[in-house]
Amino acid sequence: MMMGYFAYFQVFRSEDVINSPYNKRQDTFGEHVVRGEIRSWDGNVLAQTVVGEDGSETRYYPYGAMFAHAVGYEANGKSGIESFANFNLLRSHSFFVERVLNGLQGEKNLGDHVVTTLDTRLQETAYNALGGANGAVFVMEPSTGKILAMVSKPDFNPNTIAQDWEGIVSDENNSVLLNRVTQGLYPPGSTFKIFTALAYIREHPDYESYAYDCTGSLAAENYEIHCSGNRVHGQEDLITSFASSCNTSFANIGLGLNRSDFTKLCDSLLFHTDLPTSYPSRQSSFVLNQDTSDSQVMQTAIGQGETLMTPMHLALVTSAIANNGVLMRPYVIDHTENDQGIPVKEYHPSSYGTILNEADCQNMQEFMGRVVSDGTGAGLLGGNYQAAGKTGSAEYSNTKGQSHAWFTGYASNEAKGSLVVTVIVEGGGSGKDTAVPIARALFDTYFQ
Repeated sequence: MMMGYFAYFQVFRSEDVINSPYNKRQDTFGEHVVRGEIRSWDGNVLAQTVVGEDGSETRYYPYGAMFAHAVGYEANGKSGIESFANFNLLRSHSFFVERVLNGLQGEKNLGDHVVTTLDTRLQETAYNALGGANGAVFVMEPSTGKILAMVSKPDFNPNTIAQDWEGIVSDENNSVLLNRVTQGLYPPGSTFKIFTALAYIREHPDYESYAYDCTGSLAAENYEIHCSGNRVHGQEDLITSFASSCNTSFANIGLGLNRSDFTKLCDSLLFHTDLPTSYPSRQSSFVLNQDTSDSQVMQTAIGQGETLMTPMHLALVTSAIANNGVLMRPYVIDHTENDQGIPVKEYHPSSYGTILNEADCQNMQEFMGRVVSDGTGAGLLGGNYQAAGKTGSAEYSNTKGQSHAWFTGYASNEAKGSLVVTVIVEGGGSGKDTAVPIARALFDTYFQ
């Protein structure tokens, strides 16, 4: 049995153990190998080791802060791709004879290069569109799981991380090193109505007969929910409630839902679950049980209360909807190659599983399409693609009017397939006014 396990370990597990960021022996590889490059899928160098005349080595990031959280840093510890691809970057598959000669001469071999799925144009578009605001932008292909762009702000310059380290780690207000895409927990606001609508549709096969007269407010237990801007939507059905993001209608829906079934649905859609990603991440969470007060249920149904989500989690659920229920595992390394460009290892799309049935997806595709055609996502009309999505404005303090701006959605055309974009702008106010234009910039760049 021991011999059998040893053979299994060597073939299937050894690389994972060696490549663990907790394995300190990896650093000894750097004594014999010059750390390889990290590149975008379109051939741009995102990280490289510059060797000085005196043999000194400096890790250089040509794009500075633009890829800070996606690529990571290599000094003062490691993060991002620099961390979980460390083993790949510190081993060499140069020509065998060249490696032997270098060893005899006491010279280092050139490490393998990691070619990512990151798209330089989309990353630049996302970075510039977010501008000076804090928040996150995540872009992926729903049919493959390829991560095409990942931006988190505030950011840092990986070229000066060692010099800036003390100031960065002591700045508790900004949490610069936090990758908000995978680790930022935010109230999802009205984007959570995707989950509430799914729960209602599953519980009510006759959901098309739903009717509600919005007067702009709804009260329960001395707590009152208002629609955004105190708007009165009037008579609505379920899909128009979703398209106009009617808070009172969805609070009303939440009060009537079976709480146990609602919780099971959300948990099946990755709440209280580790995300399938190589990046460090945090679990999204919410509280809903038989003891939850009606006022708290109303808040939960519209994405407030104790509900917290990461942008990547919301993007993955959106991706499954766009991909007819199948969630593809997000991945950021396309392949590794040696210093001559010869492939060493390739990474392929893989399925996490089917997390939504076909009927659920068809319904949500229709609902999210109506958000763009007749609702709060109208800013996505007019492109050479069909877009669908959900906006959100999530209150995060007791001060009235302070909200994070959300958008999650996808767009597609026959030539290029589909693209998922999720955006959060901290303190950005309206998702319609702040997050949708960022998504629009990304869709326009990709489909052009």
